[in-house]
Amino acid sequence: MRCVTAWERLPARLARTAPWPVGLDVRLIAAIQGQGVEQPYIHQAQAIEAALAGEHVVLSTSTASGKTLAYNLPVLDVLLNGPGACALYLFPTKALAHDQISNLKSQIANLQSPIAVRPYDGDTPTSHRTAIRREARLLVSNPDMLHTGILPYHPRWSRFFANLRYVVLDELHTYRGIFGGHVANVLRRLRRICRFYGSDPRFVCASATIANPRELAERLIESPVTLVDDDGAPRGEKHFVLYNPPLVDPQLGIRRSSALAAKDIAARFLQADVQTIVFARARLTTEVLLGYLRDEVAAVDGEPEAVQGYRGGYLPHERRAIERGLREGEVRGVVATNALELGIDIGQLSACVMAGYPGTVASAWQQAGRAGRRAGLSAAVLVASAMPLDQYLVTHPRYFFGQPVEQALLDPDNLAVLANHLACAAYELPFERGEPFGGFSDVEGMLDVLAEGEMLHDSNGRYTWVGEGYPAAEISLRTGLPDNVAIQDVSVAPPRAIGLMDRPSAPVLIHEGAVYLHGGETYLVESLDWEQGLACVRAAELDYYTRASSTTEVQVVEEYSPCHPASLSPSQGDEETGGQGAVHRGYGQLLVTTRATGYRKIKRYTHEMLAWATIDLPEQELHTTGYWLALSEELTERLQEAGVLPPPVDYGPNWSERRDAARARDGYRCRQCGAPEREDRQHDVHHITPFRAFGYVPGANDLYELANRLENLITLCSACHRRVERARGARGALSGLAYLLRSLAPLHLMCDPGDLGSAIGRRAPAQSRAPETGLPTVTLYDRAPGGAGLSVRLYELHDELLAAALDVVRRCPCADGCPGCVGPAGDVEAGTKALTRHLLEAVVGE
Repeated sequence: MRCVTAWERLPARLARTAPWPVGLDVRLIAAIQGQGVEQPYIHQAQAIEAALAGEHVVLSTSTASGKTLAYNLPVLDVLLNGPGACALYLFPTKALAHDQISNLKSQIANLQSPIAVRPYDGDTPTSHRTAIRREARLLVSNPDMLHTGILPYHPRWSRFFANLRYVVLDELHTYRGIFGGHVANVLRRLRRICRFYGSDPRFVCASATIANPRELAERLIESPVTLVDDDGAPRGEKHFVLYNPPLVDPQLGIRRSSALAAKDIAARFLQADVQTIVFARARLTTEVLLGYLRDEVAAVDGEPEAVQGYRGGYLPHERRAIERGLREGEVRGVVATNALELGIDIGQLSACVMAGYPGTVASAWQQAGRAGRRAGLSAAVLVASAMPLDQYLVTHPRYFFGQPVEQALLDPDNLAVLANHLACAAYELPFERGEPFGGFSDVEGMLDVLAEGEMLHDSNGRYTWVGEGYPAAEISLRTGLPDNVAIQDVSVAPPRAIGLMDRPSAPVLIHEGAVYLHGGETYLVESLDWEQGLACVRAAELDYYTRASSTTEVQVVEEYSPCHPASLSPSQGDEETGGQGAVHRGYGQLLVTTRATGYRKIKRYTHEMLAWATIDLPEQELHTTGYWLALSEELTERLQEAGVLPPPVDYGPNWSERRDAARARDGYRCRQCGAPEREDRQHDVHHITPFRAFGYVPGANDLYELANRLENLITLCSACHRRVERARGARGALSGLAYLLRSLAPLHLMCDPGDLGSAIGRRAPAQSRAPETGLPTVTLYDRAPGGAGLSVRLYELHDELLAAALDVVRRCPCADGCPGCVGPAGDVEAGTKALTRHLLEAVVGE
């Protein structure tokens, strides 16, 4: 019990019902009552009534509260009473779509009505597609297929679009960030085509409990929406436990691994024959935990195959078999990523264990809702990791169990996203000059840009597609990038495909030498062909896994006006004064350059590092948006005098000559990885024995000559230089602040910590653009091309973020830094925790 920071008993709750809405077809009422539902829950009745009245609706209630019935009934009412009427259901995943089809067919069978329900996604055989286009009245698909396989071929769907009356968007809260921006533009294209065929469908949306469901729905469909959030569904008793693994080294603040703690808790449930789901945040953790749990089951003479893994990258038939095994009880435990978070029917699980906070409160409740979904006693255990966000939540349980504060954010006018969808829309139907495209203000200007790029032809104010092929085929809604990397097992003949990975993740997960885990099996990556997008792996028995690291450089391209985040007008940003200690905050366009630098081999169970090796892959450039916090010159000088920030280093009068001599001696190549200098950036020159150790004082001695001897200098690329500095512990207050801010930002944003990147550096003051006179700066940026709308919100949350960061660093029990506050003690220099606290106190004016 000493590791339990909160144990919340959620008592059983009785249902609150209402009469059936007036106007709902009596056949539907009779069919539902025949299934044992005498009256709808109050939220179901409200949603049905609003939909029948012709309103756009968003329903935001708890997991397993009957949202599906609430949108099925008004849709079926229209299909029953309009012989040609059609409806489109969109689910974020194919698995969820297929799961809902069986439910729909069961309801329609009870009506004895010939309403044709058809799936249409990437798994639909080509031979079936013509008949589906001819027959379907209720089409079940996903945004990706609507984008690539339906809208570009709308003439084949003319009957369907002309009669489209309803569009259902389930799991609305997943349409956020870059994915949400893409989906908003797909819906713009959908409504444009519907207008062409003379229809104007109503939208019915279903969302998990978030702070802004109406705002999110209105941002997606760009129309007023009626919110229904008075949850009348019953629930069984649930025990929700927040568990913080014990400190194994109080001085360093090191806690027991959350993965190992989750493994122990899940093993106890499984040994008691409690069907259990374990959620992990990353694909690697999923596979590692799967191996651990199978070992635990085998140790007590159980059947290891009764525990399965489930994540993105598994092939469709593998996922369907696992889902069926869970429903039928043959699979007693499953280790999953958030791929199983959504409402796929996997039966009546009784326990949920989360290995780390999943990134949002909404996701945590969705995952917890997978246990005890139908009734009865259930348990959910959230095992905190050592990261600041997890530690903040387990020490502030009221934040977790209180009112939702998370906002789902998206930016449909992100130019990197919008331009692609305008091209898709022009391919589908020519644009007339002055024609709108959702709420975007400069459609004509963007069309002119596409015409200049010879993708469109402008003829008397009519823009027609003249590019090659159809543009939707080149655009991924999920990553903003056009392709994936295929993973091929070459240990069998002939080689077989075993998975896919998005290209941004590939350099750190499937680089040459990486250990790739899939379905509990271990593979060693033999090669990664970056140009061809193919990784070749071979099955191997290994007692270690790998974890890669990367370095990042950030350049501000343009600073936006504080009042107009989407505008391109330059601004000097926002200068905070008084209590904020003259801190400049701003946001704008960034160029982020990332390079995978190396990877560690880590022994299973003991987690000791066995070896380190370099990664040789191209740099990746990302044009995105970011928020930054820069200390003023006055505050910087004050903090340098107080010893909170290091003072500028004077390397002596011969530094420029010695630096050039070292680079020339090393052939202008990095001595660690061999990378040559780029035309736009010289390599760094590093002091093997730190310069400060020589005690040089300008004007008092000439010890700089000893420090700057060639034998004490080594040429390093920026990536290797940062790794060497980290190994030396040369990370101080600014790094501690960056670590905290990035970790805590998702408190108010519905995003994964991995959706944000961070960097520290120096920003030039207004009167000088010389890098050496720049101001200490922390930058947080969206890790999506063009941005995902997160940075603007971070700019607005500036004060709350700083207050939360100060609270964490003050509360943390460690002596001098740990993963739960400013970073592990081995990664930061001595005194970093205290220095970060002093920095934060100066910034917030305490």
